[in-house]
Amino acid sequence: MTGTSATNCVAIVVAAGRGSRAGGPLPKQYQQMGGEPVLRRTLRLFCEHPAVTAVLAVIHSDDSGLFADAAEGLPKILAPVSGGATRQDSVRAGLEALAGVEAPAVVLVHDAARPYATPDLISRAIAAAGDGDAAIPVLAVTDTVKRVDATGVVAETLDRAVLRAVQTPQAFRYAPLVAAHRAAADSGVTTLTDDASVMEWAGYRVATFAGETGNIKLTTAEDMSRAAATFAELPDVRTGTGFDVHAFGPGDHVMLGGVAVPHGFGLVGHSDADVGLHALTDALLGALCDGDIGAHFPPSDPQWKGASSDRFLTHAVEKVKARGGRIAHLDLTLICEAPKVGPHRDAIRAEIARITGVPVARISVKATTTEKLGFTGRREGIAAMASATIRLPAGEEI
Repeated sequence: MTGTSATNCVAIVVAAGRGSRAGGPLPKQYQQMGGEPVLRRTLRLFCEHPAVTAVLAVIHSDDSGLFADAAEGLPKILAPVSGGATRQDSVRAGLEALAGVEAPAVVLVHDAARPYATPDLISRAIAAAGDGDAAIPVLAVTDTVKRVDATGVVAETLDRAVLRAVQTPQAFRYAPLVAAHRAAADSGVTTLTDDASVMEWAGYRVATFAGETGNIKLTTAEDMSRAAATFAELPDVRTGTGFDVHAFGPGDHVMLGGVAVPHGFGLVGHSDADVGLHALTDALLGALCDGDIGAHFPPSDPQWKGASSDRFLTHAVEKVKARGGRIAHLDLTLICEAPKVGPHRDAIRAEIARITGVPVARISVKATTTEKLGFTGRREGIAAMASATIRLPAGEEI
């Protein structure tokens, strides 16, 4: 992130709509998905991101009870504000609630009905906001797009090479965005469909960054059914374990779970010797019955010398996705006398969440000693044990 402190970024989650096209007895953001409300999944994405200071939901005035249940126990949640008649009105209400001496430098605006964004997408949004006044996630359009007239007859075939599908979270410098919203309201312009449009109307340059194909917006009853089926059709629950050891050597830090931890020694290995990420990689590969880290990344191959171990874990995560699966839980135990892991536990959990796309609430990091017994007790190195629980589709075979 350029020029923006991680201590002054607020996420506004727009949740004031009725979502009637989704059907069901409740607005779509409060319908159950995988055992919890859609909105809770969305809020948690931002609450658990280390660079987001606070999360503000804009809700319908009738939904205060539903919101309280959906947000119960989540950190960083501000008191919700009531939305307006349009999405534009609702976002402005959220922005005005943040005005004052505590107004953030950066604000992210996200749809409540997009619960599948990843921590990495949020990080890209924040970084993009640090480089300009406005930035939005986009995807290239792969279908042919036609413009039709009022009678439904094709009037023009558009050049898809210059078209992009727009997602959220959209990222902005707070001051220009609130000024643009106020100017639009003062001019009677109230029907702009997203905040990038408000900034465009006000004459600001809007940059783009890479979106995610999985970051879908739940809109129709079909969308809701398909999302529910995603959980129902993953009944094959598997658990894998991993274990790794590396010896101490020269250096001034060790890599543990993707975090550089200051220490009087380094760890010796062909890659960056991150025992935590190596153990997690083996745990995921074990759950898939797909060999071990050495089979996928042979230490005899010079291309992996000094490699960052997040590449190995990312590979294992992609293997799970390629099989149509999801990671349900990750558990990591670091075994050493030193360095102390406790002060770095939250940073390690956040980094594993960033790499894997798994919510921090589903990632456990623990540390223990061997009571000064064995090679770890003699402070000769560090060991790590990990387990990974994944869900695969019914009938999925190797």
